[in-house]
Amino acid sequence: MNITKTREEGKLKVKLEGRLDTSTAPELERELGEALDNVTDLTLDFAELAYISSAGLRVLLTTQKRMNKQGNMVIQNANDDVKEVFEVTGFIDILTVE
Repeated sequence: MNITKTREEGKLKVKLEGRLDTSTAPELERELGEALDNVTDLTLDFAELAYISSAGLRVLLTTQKRMNKQGNMVIQNANDDVKEVFEVTGFIDILTVE
């Protein structure tokens, strides 16, 4: 998985490419943990994300909880397969998906 971060003042955009699964979720968790200080707006761009597993969902949930305390988090450009995972798991009601 490739992770590209773009920061502008209190805004952070993270673009994910590839698969967010058991082997890549710890990397994303580490990257976000280091990058979220002083961030009030987090955008996750999933245009190039092909797959998400339960390990990836856990990272999103943890990140959402943190962002609820310091700002907001939006997921953009998720493909139909990823959106279906959000719907089946109920995450569509927890996350802001555009």
